Amino acid sequence: MSEDSLRVDKWLWQARFFKTRTLAAKQVAEGKIRVNSTRISKPARAVVVGDTLTFPQGDDVRVIRIEAMGTRRGPAPEAQALYTDLAPPEPRERKSYAERGGARPTKKDRRKLMEHKGNSLD
Repeated sequence: MSEDSLRVDKWLWQARFFKTRTLAAKQVAEGKIRVNSTRISKPARAVVVGDTLTFPQGDDVRVIRIEAMGTRRGPAPEAQALYTDLAPPEPRERKSYAERGGARPTKKDRRKLMEHKGNSLD
């Protein structure tokens, strides 16, 4: 590998897409990462400036273009300078507890539930 290239797992870790390099290597080994639309399965695959990476992250599919190699895993602003996000994830609305699954049960409801399950509070 030359100075202007870097292992894909190391670059993903430095750019803060994965918390550990091991997690990045695992995603690559499982074939979930694409470099320039080609599926890769080896974490040692070298990437260079200008390559496009496509990979899942949470519920989103990230598409990024490498702008710089970087020398360390630095703070977030430094990591964000390493790439351009070609398909930024859309912001999602946060749902309140009541919207996700209903309001918390009242004390009376909880007692009925415990009684139904056969447990007693006494």
